[in-house]
Amino acid sequence: IILEILFIGSYFDVLPWSPYTHATNVLDKVAFILGLQKHSYAVIIDAGSTASRVLAFTFHESVFDKNLKLDHELFVQVKPGLSSFADNPQKGAEKIAELLERAKEVIPPSELKNTPLAMKATAGLRLLAVEKAEGLLEEVRKLFKTSPFLTNENSVSIMDGSDEGLFSWFTVNFLLDRFGGDQDQTLAALDLGGGSTQVTFMPTDQATLDETKPEFLHHISAFHHNVTVYAQSYLGLGLMAARKEILSVGNVQDSTTLRSKCINPIINTKWSYGGVTYAVMGPEKPHYKEVKADRSVKEKYPIVKFEECLKIISAYVNKKVDKPKELNQKTISAFSYYYDRATEYGLI
Repeated sequence: IILEILFIGSYFDVLPWSPYTHATNVLDKVAFILGLQKHSYAVIIDAGSTASRVLAFTFHESVFDKNLKLDHELFVQVKPGLSSFADNPQKGAEKIAELLERAKEVIPPSELKNTPLAMKATAGLRLLAVEKAEGLLEEVRKLFKTSPFLTNENSVSIMDGSDEGLFSWFTVNFLLDRFGGDQDQTLAALDLGGGSTQVTFMPTDQATLDETKPEFLHHISAFHHNVTVYAQSYLGLGLMAARKEILSVGNVQDSTTLRSKCINPIINTKWSYGGVTYAVMGPEKPHYKEVKADRSVKEKYPIVKFEECLKIISAYVNKKVDKPKELNQKTISAFSYYYDRATEYGLI
């Protein structure tokens, strides 16, 4: 009787919880105690351009709506990213092995053989030469074959940029419980990585569907609903990849010494990206601003000419980006480097 009251009350949303969410609720916990459901596990390695990350998930399938409910998540990362080991793939695989050991700590030993394991590499490997990227993937495949997890020939791969956007969009809306209702409730996802950036949302304006190139529209199934999602990935517009290209403007191709109008003339520093270390400094012909120290003395301070730097950045970004008008009407979730930079500068 108690279970019936709990279920009916939750179903009609008259109790302060609902079974139609991603998280475990009271009904699921009661069912778990009674032995009506059990945990399942999954491990994902996200081989990004600036770091490799392991995510170990603990789920159960709800006895009420048959959807997966998230119980626990492990997140650990190691730096640098896998692509930094392009010339030493064995060392790169060792970094992935470190992450697998952390995943083992949260999964019962008896369940390891039933726990699917996959590694998806993103823009860092997409930007590498094919033979170097394949060398890294092959070393990880060898590692996976010796692991106790459940793997197959498709467990290690490079993720397509559009799929990267779709997965991030799905994850955000799943965690915020935006599925199952009006399509306008779903959020747009802006994912700023190190090597690429993705823009993903569910268009509801017919003009968007009519004006968008077919390759940017993806037809997927989300919780028993067939939906059309706009997903566009921009390789080279990740924070680090774009920085490298912008700093390279005006320099000899493949030079490791980068002089840029976007760097203050007093700066002379080292910066590493993609396994290469660059010497970064201001332009050879610096700009100065005169400032009065007192009534009779003027001092010159080195500056970056904002307008000149903005032209360089705009020229690089604008030649790549598609701008769907409907995106302006969407509630947006921006994450990855968007979050990191906003936090660093006190915006959030």
